[in-house]
Amino acid sequence: MAESPHILIVDDHREIRELVTRALTKEGFRVTSAADGRAMHKALADARIDLILLDLMLPGEDGLSLCRALRAKSDIPIIMLTAKGDEIDRVIGLELGADDYMPKPFGSRELIARIRAVLRRGRQAEPMQKAAAQYRFDRWRLDTAARELVREDGVTVPLSTGEYDLLMAFVERPQRVLSREQLLDLARGRAAANFDRAIDTQVSRLRKKIERDPADPKIIKTVWGGGYTFTAAVSAQ
Repeated sequence: MAESPHILIVDDHREIRELVTRALTKEGFRVTSAADGRAMHKALADARIDLILLDLMLPGEDGLSLCRALRAKSDIPIIMLTAKGDEIDRVIGLELGADDYMPKPFGSRELIARIRAVLRRGRQAEPMQKAAAQYRFDRWRLDTAARELVREDGVTVPLSTGEYDLLMAFVERPQRVLSREQLLDLARGRAAANFDRAIDTQVSRLRKKIERDPADPKIIKTVWGGGYTFTAAVSAQ
């Protein structure tokens, strides 16, 4: 029998860590908690973590900095926890590589639903690997078995779970206009609700990684009033 998902909670408030730990444990998750970045890195070194709940406001290195550092070397799904109500904080978190966000205070049922949705998006990529092990477009090769994006010069560019899912949605449907609603369904799932800026942010991040000039994108084109289209020719192997 496969082990249950292992969730790492990173929050400096002991009460929140304890409440979330109880709620997740009751649902069958394995849980580790950390109060700051140092404890987070130790937990990651000690065990395989399937998803991180990362608080935005932490002592020492804050959640945004930790998210940036994590995403530079790992594609572990990250859900940001923030007490701030300003949308810009959530957008920044998504831009840095978070896969979803939860504003405080939050209910345990919604948190668990979002965790399961993010984990499910990772698992849904597995059937795609059977259809095609690799997709090639422009100067890039997307290896679905390794979940890696490799440039023609051999450089591997890390992708967050959200970026990978969005790129898969595009390469499987090239030269088609995809609305934001379609992309939300295809790349992020229903749990993303109607936060259209999330798709715009993911597209912006993806452009920075695959376009020669992100300010003048040639691969992912904006269709005004319609959404986006992946213009590059795609070959599947």
